[in-house]
Amino acid sequence: MQRIDSITLSGLLPRVFISENIPPSEVWRSPLRFERGKTYLVEAASGGGKSSLAAFLYGLRDDYEGKLLFNERDTRTYTISDWQETRRRHIAYLPQELALFPELTALDNIRLKLALTGDPSESMALKWMERLGMSGRLDYPAGKLSIGQQQRVALVRSLCQPFDFILLDEPVSHLDEANNRIAAAIVAEEAARRGAGVIMTSVGNPLLLPDAVRLKL
Repeated sequence: MQRIDSITLSGLLPRVFISENIPPSEVWRSPLRFERGKTYLVEAASGGGKSSLAAFLYGLRDDYEGKLLFNERDTRTYTISDWQETRRRHIAYLPQELALFPELTALDNIRLKLALTGDPSESMALKWMERLGMSGRLDYPAGKLSIGQQQRVALVRSLCQPFDFILLDEPVSHLDEANNRIAAAIVAEEAARRGAGVIMTSVGNPLLLPDAVRLKL
């Protein structure tokens, strides 16, 4: 599969919102194009559909009206193998619920991802963990870490694969400003290295990436 240079939304709306007469926003029911190499911040109140948008973009849900295109291809035509390849090579994802394996250590959660992708090196992932103040927690079971520590582990894990876009759903909601800035720097560096786009969501504590295109749900 070729790289994904653009993601286009055309009249997209979660089906659950159809009966609620949701007006057009900068995302729902509107034409919108995410471009590789750019950064986007999608903001909304709780319940506005931020996690739904991320799930649509990652192919976890298809309960929407309208069209969602990768490059010029409608994702409704994707096969299971197409989605598998997309998630393995083209779109990285950090879900709001983090989806760590609680019984595995922080490091083993990351190693499990690296065993599937081999990109980047484990040494790079360890450097990111060190920058995020997590070197002393590598051998802790993920389930015994604080939510903020789990977010840092999950962020590093999300970066451990090739990607054209990375989806970050409320990635720093439990981080202080100092750790937020470190996380933002790591994401910016890795996105720049890969020439990738960043699509992040927030209800008020966004990842502190400069020059993000701000969109309201």
